[in-house]
Amino acid sequence: MIKKIAVLGAGTMGHGIAQVAAMSGYQVFMRDIKQDFLDSGMSRIRSSLDKFVKKGKMTSEEKESILSRIKTTLDLEEAVREADFVIEAVPEIYDIKAETFREVDKKAPEHAILATNTSSLPITELASVTSRPDKFVGMHFFNPPQLMKLVEVVRGNETSDETVKVTRDLAISMGKEPVVVAKDVPGFIVNRVLVRWLNEACLIKEREGKGLILIDSALKGKVGLPMGAFELSDFIGLDVMRDIIEAMIKRGFVLTPCKSWKELPEGGKLGRKSGYGFYDWSSGRPNIPADPSSPFDPLEVLSMAINEAAWLVRNGVASIEDVDKAVTLGLNFPKGPLRLADEWGLDKVKAIIEDKKRRYGLPEYQLDPLLEEKVSKGELGLKAGRGFYDYGLRELSFGSVVYKETPPIAWIRVNRPDKLNAINLDVVNGILRSLKEAEKDEIKVVVITGEGRAFSAGADVSMFKDLKPVEAFELSKKLNESFREIREFPKPVIAMINGFALGGGLELAMACDIRIASNKAQFGQPEITLGIMVGAGGSYRLPELVGIAKAKELLFTGDIIGAEDALRIGLVNRVVPHDKLEEETRSFALKVAERPSRSLQIYKAVMNGSPQDIESLAFGLIFSTEDSKEGINAFLEKRKPKFKGE
Repeated sequence: MIKKIAVLGAGTMGHGIAQVAAMSGYQVFMRDIKQDFLDSGMSRIRSSLDKFVKKGKMTSEEKESILSRIKTTLDLEEAVREADFVIEAVPEIYDIKAETFREVDKKAPEHAILATNTSSLPITELASVTSRPDKFVGMHFFNPPQLMKLVEVVRGNETSDETVKVTRDLAISMGKEPVVVAKDVPGFIVNRVLVRWLNEACLIKEREGKGLILIDSALKGKVGLPMGAFELSDFIGLDVMRDIIEAMIKRGFVLTPCKSWKELPEGGKLGRKSGYGFYDWSSGRPNIPADPSSPFDPLEVLSMAINEAAWLVRNGVASIEDVDKAVTLGLNFPKGPLRLADEWGLDKVKAIIEDKKRRYGLPEYQLDPLLEEKVSKGELGLKAGRGFYDYGLRELSFGSVVYKETPPIAWIRVNRPDKLNAINLDVVNGILRSLKEAEKDEIKVVVITGEGRAFSAGADVSMFKDLKPVEAFELSKKLNESFREIREFPKPVIAMINGFALGGGLELAMACDIRIASNKAQFGQPEITLGIMVGAGGSYRLPELVGIAKAKELLFTGDIIGAEDALRIGLVNRVVPHDKLEEETRSFALKVAERPSRSLQIYKAVMNGSPQDIESLAFGLIFSTEDSKEGINAFLEKRKPKFKGE
């Protein structure tokens, strides 16, 4: 049982690890080679704890109790002689670490586990200088240890299962989320993935002349990364990046480093800490906007992170879940690289990597066999129901409508391509039956689209032949009621408009919450050219979207407009390249699906503004009051209520 922990080093990582251990109830000895280093470390610990107190996360008494559990010393033997667990956090230089462990091995109890906080040096080589390689392990914290949740637990060639278990349990007891790195590979998980995509961004800048801000703004705006590649490199330190890359290459990591890792530090440009790097930091953090409509495809950069992640899984270094967990926690990705690959499509990832191989011939552009295998088996990711993850694909047919689930998205596809997906009652009923299926909790967003080259070119005109006025009234009423069900469906509904959206097809699209259109899509309400008028909501939904004047123009002329004009007047929300329509729609749908479903439902009800919805919302709200509870209880208890206006 671990009670006493020795932390060797009081610097950036050491003092943070000591603080975390003491906050978790352990007795800690923090050792360094100079008193100034120890004093600085303790000062930083006090400052950190003071922030916790100021934010109300701990009391002053708790702070003092934590500090009382930390002792400092210059004497290595004093630090480790009663330790159950030793965590080394000295400079990232092999000779220094190795000499430290030689001494620790002589002075620490036989039962003590020895752990290194290295981010890049080989665990097995460090373990070899001790007499207890079975009790030697990597325990890689992330900076700052007080805040970052991830710990990589790295197994050396001789590390025992028991040592891995104890280290993992220790990390959990410290409030961390450990991932086990089952093989001692250069860079472990996070740094292997990190180096791949940061280096790729740098290479793209150098050989293709793409701008820093173009690349970084796309990574932030299209992927949701907190920092782009160049900003993050500056933040880490370009000298640190250089050293990590050199250490990993020395250990066999195959990489062609971009020139900037060497040239910028040689010129004194180290990034944030020197005031200059890729960016100018002299006046603070550079202002790099997140651009969700950037023309740069972030997969050009992140495909290399995905390829590396696949390598880690295939070689048994870590599980799919642990690779994604490590990158999410360690690099603040919104999702892990393998989850992102599934969302973007493994076939697209494969195509980009193979194109790089053809164009540049670098050895790191060799497609990982695991990606190759999955694509060949049709496991393309979310759109296929299975990629690195299983999405429980379910597909049903309701007449001329195909319903497919790839949670959290449900896809409703009108399947009459030979009729340009013309709408009839069979289609309408199929859509409504599909919506019924999509009511389940795991579905968060619904996408409606059409098969082939049309979303829907309009109502099936054969329905109108010999239609009597009363029958026309009943048909219009049915269509209006059906499209109102789409509009009032309690989950967001997106129209993915892949081609013609005319007449009743446009009315169907307007009943949806969001309209994302291909740049080849065309729109119009041409009913007047048949001597009739709209009958499924066009007369009131079109003015709602584009204004009364423009609506009259479109309805009176029956003119057909292109996608860019539709975007300009507000008929659609987005226009995207035709070959990226499904990808962009899926990406947007997944973003919406991450939002709280109840809030989305209430937003829809409020913005749709029907009297029924407003009454229902008010009815629900009234039940949050104390007076409602008092009134109901008083009635059931046969007494007079005592209302308090609460």
